[in-house]
Amino acid sequence: MAEIFRFLTAGESHGEALTAVIDGVPAGLPLTEADIDVDLARRQRGYGRGGRMKIERDRVHIVSGLRWGHTLGSPLTLQIANRDWENWKATMSVGPPEAGTAPKEVTRPRPGHADLAGAMKYGHRDIRNVLERSSARETTARVAVAGVAKRLLAEFGITILSHVTEIGGVRIPGDFEMPWDEVKRRAETSEVRCADTETEAAIIAAIDDAKAKGDTLGGVFEVVALGCPVGLGSYVQWDRRLDGRLAQAFSAIQAIKGVELGLGFEAARRPGSAVHDEILFDAESGFRRSSNNAGGLEGGVTNGQPVIVRAAMKPLSTLRTPLKSVDLATKEAVEAVVERSDVCAVPAAGIVRRNHAAYVEGLKRW
Repeated sequence: MAEIFRFLTAGESHGEALTAVIDGVPAGLPLTEADIDVDLARRQRGYGRGGRMKIERDRVHIVSGLRWGHTLGSPLTLQIANRDWENWKATMSVGPPEAGTAPKEVTRPRPGHADLAGAMKYGHRDIRNVLERSSARETTARVAVAGVAKRLLAEFGITILSHVTEIGGVRIPGDFEMPWDEVKRRAETSEVRCADTETEAAIIAAIDDAKAKGDTLGGVFEVVALGCPVGLGSYVQWDRRLDGRLAQAFSAIQAIKGVELGLGFEAARRPGSAVHDEILFDAESGFRRSSNNAGGLEGGVTNGQPVIVRAAMKPLSTLRTPLKSVDLATKEAVEAVVERSDVCAVPAAGIVRRNHAAYVEGLKRW
């Protein structure tokens, strides 16, 4: 099965709705809106989230491709309404504004955001034309898409979890070890999705400090896929290597600046004898490894071990104490625009990337 599952998303952060169209979902898959809503709700939680998440109550509405609780094989259309649209109807109207009612243009780009580069690329004078689509609000639609992918993966016994390992320089101890099911349980009950309770308390304190200073924090999270069989991906062509697909998918999500698999960059600092996972065999379990430094991938192919990917998220670009910028219209020195935003969105990012991994791992190529 190759390239069967593809999707597009549409919609703006403060538009009427976010929409996704998925092509290639096999017919007969049991699916409900509740299967998708559970991760939409997870995405909205997390210590350090802003006022927008108090407004939205994200729920998916399946418009097409489903009948009597089973997929039809035709394209699935998913829609998530933006409740805040009621407050933005004039600003984000699809029709021309009435005379004298046009909202003020946004002309002060934020360092670190797509604002300036996007405006220059597409010739926009009003940066709102850029920030509405480049906003991480778009990931809501991708989480919904991946909810369908996860439902299909479940048919093959593949599950995916995520947890936060570091925020604002506060990280879990290097010797931290815990069974994956316990990591998942603790992450689900943690305000910052951190499985280590002492680190969780220190992270919350760091977020509170950043908020008081009008600053933002980034961090690192880990995504783990369990139950992957040997052989997902391929070594025969560069664009079929699963590690490359995962790196591209993670990097393509807003604010991610680094991706590593298994030991990642640490592998470059060790000799080969301390990196590669020795191969063992016994009649009861077959081929196995005593370690998983490769992160479940060798030569672009899954090797039966848990697939482990970590991603580094930069601090968010909207600061309540704004950085220096230049007005797009006047070219005068100004402070960057302050849009409603979060202090820290790393816990939510882990949910987004966990779901995106489901799409890449299970559905691009078997």
